[in-house]
Formats: sequence, C-alpha cells, structure tokens
Amino acid sequence: MAASPAYGEEKGGSSSLGEPEYGHDPASGGIFSSDYKRHDDLKEMLDSNKDSLKLEAMKRIVAMIARGKNASDLFPAVVKNVACKNIEVKKLVYVYLVRYAEEQQDLALLSISTFQRGLKDPNQLIRASALRVLSSIRVPIIVPIMMLAIKEAASDMSPYVRKTAAHAIPKLYSLDSDQKDQLIEVIEKLLADKTTLVAGSVVMAFEEVCPERIDLIHKNYRKLCNLLIDVEEWGQVVIINMLTRYARTQFLSPNQNESLLEENTEKAFYGSEEEDAKDAKAEAASLAKRKPYVMDPDHRLLLRNTKPLLQSRNAAVVMAVAQLYFHLAPKAEVGVIAKALVRLLRSHSEVQYVVLQNVATMSIKRRGMFEPYLKSFYIRSTDPTQIKILKLEVLTNLANETNISTILREFQTYIRSMDKDFVAATIQAIGRCATNIGKVRDTCLNGLVQLLSNRDELVVAESVVVIKKLLQMQPAQHSEIIKHMAKLTDNIQVPMARASILWLIGEYCEHVPKIAPDVLRKMAKSFTNEEDIVKLQVINLAAKLYLTNSKQSKLLTQYVLNLAKYDQNYDIRDRARFIRQLIVPTEKSGALNKYAKKLFLAQKPAPILESSFKDRDHFQLGSLSHLLNAKAVGYQELPDWPDEAPDPSVRNVEVPEWTKCTSREKRKEKVEKPFYSDSEGESGPTESADSEPESGSEENSSSSSSGSSSSGTEEEEEEEEDSGEHPSEEEEEEEGAKKAKKKAPQGRKGHAETSSEEASTSESSSSGSDSGSEAEAKQRKVPPRSKASPKEISLLDLDD
Repeated sequence: MAASPAYGEEKGGSSSLGEPEYGHDPASGGIFSSDYKRHDDLKEMLDSNKDSLKLEAMKRIVAMIARGKNASDLFPAVVKNVACKNIEVKKLVYVYLVRYAEEQQDLALLSISTFQRGLKDPNQLIRASALRVLSSIRVPIIVPIMMLAIKEAASDMSPYVRKTAAHAIPKLYSLDSDQKDQLIEVIEKLLADKTTLVAGSVVMAFEEVCPERIDLIHKNYRKLCNLLIDVEEWGQVVIINMLTRYARTQFLSPNQNESLLEENTEKAFYGSEEEDAKDAKAEAASLAKRKPYVMDPDHRLLLRNTKPLLQSRNAAVVMAVAQLYFHLAPKAEVGVIAKALVRLLRSHSEVQYVVLQNVATMSIKRRGMFEPYLKSFYIRSTDPTQIKILKLEVLTNLANETNISTILREFQTYIRSMDKDFVAATIQAIGRCATNIGKVRDTCLNGLVQLLSNRDELVVAESVVVIKKLLQMQPAQHSEIIKHMAKLTDNIQVPMARASILWLIGEYCEHVPKIAPDVLRKMAKSFTNEEDIVKLQVINLAAKLYLTNSKQSKLLTQYVLNLAKYDQNYDIRDRARFIRQLIVPTEKSGALNKYAKKLFLAQKPAPILESSFKDRDHFQLGSLSHLLNAKAVGYQELPDWPDEAPDPSVRNVEVPEWTKCTSREKRKEKVEKPFYSDSEGESGPTESADSEPESGSEENSSSSSSGSSSSGTEEEEEEEEDSGEHPSEEEEEEEGAKKAKKKAPQGRKGHAETSSEEASTSESSSSGSDSGSEAEAKQRKVPPRSKASPKEISLLDLDD
C-alpha cells in the first residue's frame, strides 16, 4: 500500500517552514491564522475604491458576527464607509454599527453627522438604520440629538421609520429618564397611528416608559382591538398583555355574581345561625340594589377580536389569548382556550414546559375545562423528566371519582419507569389522589405498601414518606402497616425515609408498644453515624417513649440525650438540652414539666397534600414571574376588578364633520343615481356632474366641466340642510328646468352666430372652475331659490 501524503502535500501543495498557514476563509479568524495579520485582507477590501469589494467585505464581516465571532477590531475600517453612496454597503455598515456602537462609543461619535444626514435620506431603510444606530450609542451627550431624531422619525411618511422611532423610545428612556414627558408626547402621537406595522412597537414603548398612563389608551382602545388581527405576531403578544391590564381596570368582573354565591356558601358553612340571621337582611338589600350584569360592548369587542388568534401558528400569541380569556372572560366562555392549549402540547419540549405550567394552574381553579382532553396529558416515554412531572401534576388535578380508576392504571405503569425522579413524583401523585378522593384511599395505601418491597431504595423511601402522610388520617386502622414499616429501618438508608419511619413510630407508639423500644435501642447504637434529620427524630422518639413507657426506655433516653449533648450540630445540642429540662423531673423544674405529655403527644391535624401550583394564581398567567413562582424584575401585577364601572364614554372618538358630510353624500348618491342617471332632470347640477361621466358622451363631459363641478358640493350640502325647511324648492327647480328647455332653440341660434367667442369663454370658465373652485364657491353662495340659475351657463354646450 502506498503511504498517504502529508497534510501540507495533500492536493499537490507544499508548505514551507516558518510560514503561517491559513484556513479556507482568511477572514474567519481560524486557528491557523496569525494574530498580527488578522483581517488584513478585509481592511484592504474596505479601503478600496470599488463598491463590489466593499460589499463583499461587509458580507463576510456580518457573517462573522452571525457566527458569534468578534469583529470589533474592524470598527475603524468599517466606520469610514458610513458615507458610502452604495445603498447595499450602507445597510450592512449600519448593521455592523448597531452591533458595536455601544462598545466603540468614541469612534461612533465621530460619525454622528453622517447619521444625521442619513435621517434625511430618500430611502426609508437608510433613515431607519441611521436612527437605529444613533439610538444604540449610549452616550448622554447626544440625548438632545436622539430626542430630535425620534420626534422627526415619528412624523415620517414611512411606517417602517415610525416603527423604528417607537423602538428607539425605550433606549432613550433608559439612557436619560428625565426625557419621560417628551417621550410620552411622542408615544401619544404614535398611538394614534393607524398602521399595523407601528401598533405593536408603540405599545411596547408604552409598556416600558409609562404603563401607568392608562388615559393614553382610552381613545385608541377600539382601534387597537380592530387592528389586532393584522398586527405582527410579537406585536400581538404585547398588545394583548396590555389590553388585559387595561380591561381589568375599566370593566366589571363578568363572574361577580358567581363570586357572591361562593362567598355566601362559605359564610353558611363557617358562620353561626345568629350571624346568618343578622346578615340576611343586609345581603337581601345589597342583592336587590345590585343590577344584573350586562357586559360592556368594549369588553365584548376585546373578547371577540382575540378569539380568532387562538388559531395562530405562534405559541406565544395563543398563550397570550389564553391568559386574557382566563382573566377576563365569563366562566362559560373560558373553555374555548382548552383545545388551543392542548394543540400546543405537540410543539417542542420548551413550549410544552411553559404551556403545562399554565395549564397546571388553570386546572386547579377550572378543572372541567380540561377533563375532555385527559388523554392528551398521558405521558410518553420520550418526554423529558420535567414534562413528565408537569403532566403528572395536571393529571392529579383532573382526577375525580369518575376517572380515578383510569388515572391510577396509568400511574401503575409509570412506576415501572427507569426514571427515578419521575417514579418518585408518581408516588407523590398517588398520595395526593388518595388524599383528595376518599374511596380510593385504601387502594392507594395497599399499592404503596407493596412498593416497600421494591429493590430501588429511592422508590421505597418516597413510598414511606407518602404512607406516613396517609396514615395520619386513620392511624388506628393501620397498626399492621406501622409494624411493617418499623422493620424497614435496618434496610432503608435514605435519611428522609428513616426520619419518616421514626416519626411515625414515635407519634403512634401506643399502637406498637412492643416494637417502639426495640427500634430506639437499634437507633441508639448508630446515633453518632446518622444524619442530622434522623438524629432529631431519634431524640423525639426517645422523649415520647420516656413519657409513655419510662420503665423500659429511661436509660436509653438518658444515653441518647448524653450523646446529643456533645454533638457537632448546634440544633441537635440545643434540642437535647430543651428536652432534658422538659421531661426529666428535677428539684428546679418548673410548672411546664406537668404539661410535657400534652406538648409531645398532642393530636396533630392530618397533612393536606396540595398542588405546588396552588399559590401561583396570583401571578399573571404566561408571565416570567408565574413560571419562576417569584416576582421578576419589571413584573406588573394584574389589577383587581373595579367595584363600579368607570365611565365608558372616555373611549368614544369624535368623528370629524367632513367625514359625516361625505358619508351622507355617498348615501344620497347611491339612492338617487338609479333614478337620474340618464338626464339632469330634477336632481340639479350636482347630480349631473356625478352621473354624466358615466354616460361617456362629449355633451355630458363638457357641461359638467363648464359649471357643475365647481358648485356641486356646496349645493348638495345646501340641499341637505334646507330640504326640511323649504319643501317647495324642488317644484321651483322643475319649473325652471321646463323654462330652460323652451329657451333651448333660441340659445342654439345665438350660439351658431357667436361660436368662437363663447367657445373661448367656455374654456376660460372650465379652467377657472377647476383651478379656483373655492373662490367661485364663495361668490356663488346664493339663497336656495336661485339654484336653477347655473343651468343657463351650461345651455351653451347643449347643441354639441
């Protein structure tokens, strides 16, 4: 076999000693490139006079940034090309500067004049990029320049530039919070923008700068609700979260009647008969005064316009709508979100984790919403451990007497899993089901006892902990289980499990009087080698046996207390001193010694196994604080519903008068055109101007251009205003039209004699009517009865 060629000689090349080797891409900064010649080829390309080389260099630099490589040493060479006339090069230069402007502030400041010129560029992308770079320079000196640039960009013709202005507002606010008042004015201006491209960005700026200024949203509420369906996906998330907070402050709770009923049932359960009799009259009076709930139309508008977004392809949008419905919708309508959330469980594990966190919280309060989709929460073997545990949480929350047998069969399968954390969580879930549903308690307890013979120590330990909690509910009926667990102290080495067994034996030592002293004897031998949590339970066991069976356990108790007296742990030493003074009678022992038995052997309430998600509902669903179960920075608490509905008229927007007039005109045209489309008739010069272009004849076009167009709108307004006051005007117009038809032949003869002069006058009148319609409108403001006079002007063109 032939020897394989060396690395340097492969492909016919040779490498000489001492020369630096390069990878395939000299600009990539690979492991073979020398530092002192790093990026030299790119710098030469950027300094060249050819735009093609500059463009190629910038593409490679941006590619380096995208791969996460450092290109900050090229900043001086790149910043020189800010003034390049090639638009493609300039775009990439701005992309680079946005990335490194904050790191190289001094060099970026040298180019501010160029950025200001870029704000006036005809290309909207250049204007937006210049503003983006300018707002990325974190230097307080240029705050006035940034403020001026944002104000100008907020009035730009391009919605893309206005969107960039909205993005720049939070940057400037974080740099200088003293500019808040001016920025609020810009936000208020941008909130009135009717473009969907701007809506999401300006609401984000509103949330960052002035979320407390709810008054800015009043006039724009309905517009935002109607634009929501067309806004970009991430803008939809921001707007929905903002509108959720807004709705909680402006509308009444749709479930207020149900909450009253719940309060009444609680009072009936816990209150006395006297208190109920006293409060009955007051409650009846309050219910009589309370009006039946009627949902605000704006509240319904929000729910109606967000419902289609449950079908969005973006999981964040679906989650935002789900939390909106959960917090704002009537209970009868919340169920629509269940199907959309279940659909998200087919997404990636990261999305599933967030969705299941929220579903677990929802399923505690509104269990029936997810019961039809129980099988969707069954666990797959390929699910990550965290997803498995969250699905277990949801299944446990959904368990009831109807489906408990199905859920327990599932749990029986899960216990055989190789994932030990998942098995431990399953055992805890079985314990919760046994606590919540009494009829399966014995079944669950027997199944957990069978797990005590499992080979896996973690499974046995978790079973012991759960059995201990279940036995506290019915200790007298299960003394055999306590005896069985006492035998496990020799085999189980998990500290928590050993501590649970010792606590159980000490708490119910009266049920196992023969076994308890023997367990204490064994634990006294290994006391010094036990964990701290086990030592504390051994001390407790010794104290309880001393109080109930002092003959057998007196010496053992003293021995254990003496060992604990010299233990390294302070808590154990302190506990030993406290118990010795409490239970061992001495001459100086106080009155507390008499009550030692009541203190140690008092009946304790059975533990309540609750969901770990029970206390998360005070956080807004879908928020980072809800996910972490801790208040995150920037979290805004969801306001409570108001007791009385605020004034809904603040959301009314005044419609300008000119829009009303145009809408009236359009309605009138639609009604009158079918009747008077062929001739002027009784409709007057305004309708002829509207209808004659449709016929396409030269006669109609010339007559409309000569006199009708100039006075059309005014006369139509006058007709609308005076139609009710002067009902006889239409009859007068009809008579004037008949007279005009009789005079028409005479007009034709006169027109034949003086055609050239009148043609010139008609041309001048038509041009004058087009150019100075406002001036003629002022001159032609005549009483309504003279409306037939303009027809005499158009008679000159009838013979054409």
